Amino acid sequence: MSRFILAIALPLAILPFAAHAADQDAAQACSANLSKDASTIYAKVAPTVTPKTDLRDALTSVVRPMVMNGSMSREAARTAAEQAGTCLEQLK
Repeated sequence: MSRFILAIALPLAILPFAAHAADQDAAQACSANLSKDASTIYAKVAPTVTPKTDLRDALTSVVRPMVMNGSMSREAARTAAEQAGTCLEQLK
């Protein structure tokens, strides 16, 4: 009986970790199709993403300085952040 319970419980315990790894793979594949600006934003935000991360805040904290220092226009930043956000959402 205990072997049966172990056989059921172990895969259920591992499932969330396997799903998270799959999400990271999907996000990485998604990021490969991003524009240069969106890819830059994704690379800066992705390491900070957790299930509880507010992506809007995370993106704003990265994109705002880029716009303020002139490395990206406001319009380009908005478009790139939206694109990167689509991939970043998969990390949550």
